[in-house]
Amino acid sequence: MPSGDVAADVRHFTEVLGGQLVFAIEAFGTRVAMVKLTEAAPAVLLAGHLEGERPILVFRVAHLERAVAAVEAHGFEAGERFGIPHGPGCMLDAPGGQRLAIYELTRPAAAERLAGRRDF
Repeated sequence: MPSGDVAADVRHFTEVLGGQLVFAIEAFGTRVAMVKLTEAAPAVLLAGHLEGERPILVFRVAHLERAVAAVEAHGFEAGERFGIPHGPGCMLDAPGGQRLAIYELTRPAAAERLAGRRDF
């Protein structure tokens, strides 16, 4: 989710809503934090570098290139490519304006490496 003030949003999600902070990272000129509101997925990822106000729904796929080809075959357009600590990803331009992305888990140790990190 885009955030204009990740630290303030983390405080709200943890202190007011009772969420559990998984990590809070400051790197590459931005802040990103993950908060779990329930034991089950999904977690909330607050990101200072995202533009716009609408969240991006991110889904993991087994094979990124195959998934991109499949969605393109069904009328979606593959958008900007990106990388996250867990692996490579791709934005999808949905005809209805929804913000969607997919990624492939190529670095499974990333979750364990990030857990508990608190830069701010």
